[in-house]
Amino acid sequence: MNQYFLLNKSFINGEWVEGETGRIFNDLNPFDDTVVAKISIASKAQLDSAFEAASESQKEWAKNAELRKSIIENVIVYFKKHQEEIVDVLVSETGSSVLKGNVEVNFVIADLEESLKIVDKVGTVKTVESAIPDKLNHVYRLPLGVIASISPFNFPLYLSMRTIAPALALGNTVVHKADLQTGISGGSIIAKALEEAGVPVGVFNSILTDIREIGDTMITNPHSKLISFTGSTGVGKHIGKVAGELLKRTALELGGNNPFVVLKDADVDQAVNAAIMGKYLHQGQICMSINRIIVHEDLYEAFASKFVERAKQITYGNPKDPSTVIGPLINHAQMQKVLGFIEEAKADGVEMLLEGKREGNVLTPFIFGNVDNASSLARREFFSPVVPLIKASTDEEAIQIANDTEYGLSSAVFTSDLALGEEVAVQIEAGMTHVNDQTVNCLPNIPFGGMKGSGIGRFGNPWIVDEFTQAKWVSVQVKPMKYPF
Repeated sequence: MNQYFLLNKSFINGEWVEGETGRIFNDLNPFDDTVVAKISIASKAQLDSAFEAASESQKEWAKNAELRKSIIENVIVYFKKHQEEIVDVLVSETGSSVLKGNVEVNFVIADLEESLKIVDKVGTVKTVESAIPDKLNHVYRLPLGVIASISPFNFPLYLSMRTIAPALALGNTVVHKADLQTGISGGSIIAKALEEAGVPVGVFNSILTDIREIGDTMITNPHSKLISFTGSTGVGKHIGKVAGELLKRTALELGGNNPFVVLKDADVDQAVNAAIMGKYLHQGQICMSINRIIVHEDLYEAFASKFVERAKQITYGNPKDPSTVIGPLINHAQMQKVLGFIEEAKADGVEMLLEGKREGNVLTPFIFGNVDNASSLARREFFSPVVPLIKASTDEEAIQIANDTEYGLSSAVFTSDLALGEEVAVQIEAGMTHVNDQTVNCLPNIPFGGMKGSGIGRFGNPWIVDEFTQAKWVSVQVKPMKYPF
């Protein structure tokens, strides 16, 4: 057994502890439903103690930039040294392909390396010119305190570290809750890496628990100063509402209905290459995955034909096989949900360009054609290898269709005219648009985040510095002030 599956406990105040609820969660391999770990579910009282530990350790942690830098450097070394074992966990626990697992670990390392660049951003002082005579204005950049981190199942390691690494670098401490379905890769591996790196007691806490036990405590605990959440728009709205009533900050990266737009002058073959990658990486279970393909009518038939043929050739099955591209969906509930979408589309008479199949927990590509953007099929986030093709009569209509959604996370535009491509990219209402590439892109030094129903806030350096710190104005009156009364 991989050693990491033995880390089935919470990591609180520097110790690995059994959950006090007495309940056990069976952590399943989504491909074959075997139990990879039996996770001991922590109690609300244990979560409260994690917040207490994080709060008590925060001020000392914030004072020592050299220690923060050293810990992050040690964690980078740890991930590089143990990458193969960690990828094996991602394959077994999340259904990741070997390719996706390596991509995820590399994303983590890149974010950690970028976080080293912001360690010195806190405690800094900026002098601002004063209109008042003999007054010095200094603006201090200070940590927020304790950050509550909640991560999803699809990229559990990376989407956890995307918050944890910069939060710690900037002098904050963290209480982190991973999705139990991926509690080892999304929580325990990170705790182990930090423990081995020498992180001080209480600075990082990983809680393995569920909403049934803790309710809204991640948001409402008085020590949490910011709630960082990646997941569905519905849950994000709830977090935003609760946090808003408490005047707490949030960083919310939510759902997407990401358009892939093929303009009239696009290179069809390269557009197909990109669309295959952006749709089927990790079975389409990525917030940035292509959700709708919008093609100019002059290219529609050629694109549809070539895209279907390529989709037929994609390898699928056990993700432990390095040649596998499409592995299992995360659980049976998600499988039934997606099959329901497919049956509804069939009942509505939507054209089927490629009818896939279910083999165990694996779903092969389903492609629908000539889909109406107003249909229920086109309004959904699939999180699966299902995709609709939508025909646009003009490039202008393609842009209008791309924007006709409540979401605005990622997007892509294909064209032979790069200037036009960038012009269109700016017009698309999404936090990120990629010209002549697919929608699944991420770099540690870009403003990652969405518009509209896809979220609030931006990850990436330097934008994350503003998110995870607070500015404080200190004025110094160097000569006595003469007051009017």
